[in-house]
Amino acid sequence: MNVIDEIETLVNLASPKMGSKVISVSDDFFGKASRMLDDKDPVFIEDKYDDHGKWMDGWESRRRRDGGHDWAIIKLGSPGVISKAEIDTSHFTGNFPPFTSLEGLFSEETPNEKSNWVSLIKKTSLIGNQKNAFIIESTSKVNYVRLQIFPDGGVARIRLFGEVKYDWNNLNKDELIELSSLKLGGSIIAFNNAHYGDVSALLSDGRGKTMGDGWETRRRREPGNDWIIIKLAQKGKIQQIEIDTAHFKGNYPDQASLQAVSINETMKIEDVIKQSDNWDTILQKNKLKADSIHNYKSEIKTINEATHVRLNIFPDGGVSRLRILGLRV
Repeated sequence: MNVIDEIETLVNLASPKMGSKVISVSDDFFGKASRMLDDKDPVFIEDKYDDHGKWMDGWESRRRRDGGHDWAIIKLGSPGVISKAEIDTSHFTGNFPPFTSLEGLFSEETPNEKSNWVSLIKKTSLIGNQKNAFIIESTSKVNYVRLQIFPDGGVARIRLFGEVKYDWNNLNKDELIELSSLKLGGSIIAFNNAHYGDVSALLSDGRGKTMGDGWETRRRREPGNDWIIIKLAQKGKIQQIEIDTAHFKGNYPDQASLQAVSINETMKIEDVIKQSDNWDTILQKNKLKADSIHNYKSEIKTINEATHVRLNIFPDGGVSRLRILGLRV
């Protein structure tokens, strides 16, 4: 059983899966700034060079000679409150920036010179070839961040862990929404196994690009089944369920079922897991097919409201995407 640790229950708001992207950068001569948002860990390829010099897996600016410093502005796919940041300088040894700072902004418009940025991390030192972790005390909601490096150099990855703060006033209560969506604030809080793939991709947009773009468990050699628990972005009445086994052909689950419950948000994750066996089964065991989208409507048992769901797969295997659609209550 895996109770996900705190930093993983927080969503990486800077992830491309969230729709985040670099919109402006002072300089990225050696390495495109977009690389530092990649969800995969950075790699070092010793003999890889391009027209600009040594290829590095991350953002890298040229050597400054003017006394200034470099920066990159990231637009977050969903607004949120950032509580932890990781600035990873892996593989940058003689070319990492000795100092950094991080600022945030919430704005309906693209940032400009008059924007009032809020300090998230004051200018502080970085260590090369290391994941530099920071606690952020600001509770400001932001949808833009500005990473500054002093004076220049390379950053392999930036990860901004926090909670989505979606403006639900933009949606009508009668509108069917994807309650499980990562972008809206859905999150995975526990699973019994996730040996392969990228478990967070289960709640991402679109279909999986490869077999690695989804949740896959190891081969089960003992009785039982595998499961995963999702906290919905909003309390809702579930009306549709979609289970997608894209790219899983010789390793898709034979069957799947879904349970749901409405519980207090203050309940400890350990207690949520213990009680999940007894949640209402809203979708009985159904046979799954390889590399297919499975939609369920009439098969769903109606319950008034749900805050969490548990997907059970029998006995093991891989699921690319899970979508829980419903109405907010």
